[in-house]
Amino acid sequence: MESTRTLTDKIFLILKGLGMGAANKVPGVSGGVVAFVAGFYEEFIYSLRKVNRIAFKLLISGRLKSFFRYINGKFLSLLFFGMIVSYFSISKVLDYLIIHYELYVWSVFFGMIIGSIYYINKDFKDWNYKTYTALAVGIILGVSISFLNPAKENDNLWFVFFCGIISVSGMTLPGFSGSFILILLGNYVLLLVDSVNALYDTFFNVLSGDFSFIDNPERIRMLKVLVVFTLGSITGLVTFSHLLSYILKHYKSITLSAIIGFIIGSLGVVWPWKKTIYKLTTDDSYLLDSTGKKIIENYQRFIPNLTVETCYAIGYILLGIGIVLALEWYGYKTKKNK
Repeated sequence: MESTRTLTDKIFLILKGLGMGAANKVPGVSGGVVAFVAGFYEEFIYSLRKVNRIAFKLLISGRLKSFFRYINGKFLSLLFFGMIVSYFSISKVLDYLIIHYELYVWSVFFGMIIGSIYYINKDFKDWNYKTYTALAVGIILGVSISFLNPAKENDNLWFVFFCGIISVSGMTLPGFSGSFILILLGNYVLLLVDSVNALYDTFFNVLSGDFSFIDNPERIRMLKVLVVFTLGSITGLVTFSHLLSYILKHYKSITLSAIIGFIIGSLGVVWPWKKTIYKLTTDDSYLLDSTGKKIIENYQRFIPNLTVETCYAIGYILLGIGIVLALEWYGYKTKKNK
């Protein structure tokens, strides 16, 4: 499987990792959808499932080449390399774009999710009362989650570990946005902004020979939080992959119909036209988190008037759909060539 990968395949695999990483960072968008539409979802789940007892025996015994080959290491390493790069590059760009062009960014992702629904549904023919029921349950869960109110920030390390397990679900379960779940748990800013920025700053401090951060208790706290969150994410990634592999093998039609429903339900999360509602105190001042940022309570969605801005947003929705169709075409072409 690995030896047949060309240089072009490897480059595109890194780009797919960039796409997954960026999607996982944006609330309401699932990296699993990128994997699903780009045609490498099943290989991704299969490769993660290989991180098991046999893999650990190979690793402990020092048979590194056998371990790397057994877990489809080239595939996973290139993909995760793209994700890591994304967290320190593309995700930074996305943060900037969301602040300055929020409507258009959400419009692109809204279009991508619509395109994803079309992609997953077009070849699915096994509709019956069981799959329709799973579809309805998926829609209800997706809509219900989008209207939950976020909790307060919590940096307890056990809770951070749990957040890591839950947040990584967006990579393995299409339509399930791990970053949005982190907002609901109250730890999105702590885990995907502050801790990542702390690592970013520490990395450049080390490169410049400045180790003064060792005496900075806040920086050390952030780095501890990031380490525990990463361990939780790895645990969740392996656990969910084994569970999903079993479910897809024995209940594929029901699982796919539930995924379609969940993605449909998640459209409410990424609806472009919404106003952010912040938590207020009794004197109408904003509640702030530990970093001084206003705490989000929820979003007020509305139907827009037909303006030039709305027309641009619709154009970006079509762009999002076009991106998914292009990914679909690439995935089909890749499979055909193989």
